[in-house]
Amino acid sequence: MQNYYTSKIILITGGAQGIGRGLAQAFALEKAQVVITDLDWEAGADAMAWLRKQNLLVDFMPCDVSKEEQVQQLMNKVRQQYGKLDVLINNAGIASPTRKPLAQLKVEEFDQVLAVNLRGPFLCSKYALPLLEKGTNPTILNMTSTRAFMSEPDTFGYTAAKGGLEALTHSLAVSLGPQRIRVNAISPGWIETGLWQKEGQKVEPHHSQEDKEQHPVGRVGTPEDIAEAALFLCSDKAGFITGQSLTIDGGMTVKMVYHE
Repeated sequence: MQNYYTSKIILITGGAQGIGRGLAQAFALEKAQVVITDLDWEAGADAMAWLRKQNLLVDFMPCDVSKEEQVQQLMNKVRQQYGKLDVLINNAGIASPTRKPLAQLKVEEFDQVLAVNLRGPFLCSKYALPLLEKGTNPTILNMTSTRAFMSEPDTFGYTAAKGGLEALTHSLAVSLGPQRIRVNAISPGWIETGLWQKEGQKVEPHHSQEDKEQHPVGRVGTPEDIAEAALFLCSDKAGFITGQSLTIDGGMTVKMVYHE
């Protein structure tokens, strides 16, 4: 991005593992100061050590984004240390319980998924606002999912939360437009994150030919695929884009599948 991100402050929630770790590396490679936050202290320390070995600028601030007080404390730390925020990436999310029949799904289980995946981005956006207003061409990027538009059976909480986050994206874009804050979303499909976990939980990916052929591009996605799009959407090259959701799924959601 031709040094666009040099000296920019980037906050990535859920940045310790998976797509979040890929995003952290990508922005740091562009000379940004990256702050990752995560509920998993071990994963956060692991990610920070891994990135610093690459001589990248990264800081770790633990936080449970579903808790209002913790989000307030997080933004206070960012303010004290950096004074501003240029990019907020709402990436933190949980899927558990991944699948449960409706009759067996507990209300508190449903609520917890919504608390992290939907209330978390709301809280982070709310309390990051004063910092973003001090940033340069500030942007918010929400990480949704193709599950917002299509479902497997018994994925109620995750699907509902991601659908809500899609709607929150355009609501924030309209509401924060007068402050010149752009808000967009990325909707990932099947992204392989096995090698982007903390030590001890890394998994060497293996995909069958059938897995690959589900995607018109012929492969499963990677965190780098998401990061490249994020770098564009959060830059001034995307200055006329707001309130939009970019699906990155290798074409999987537009491929019709018939079974004889």
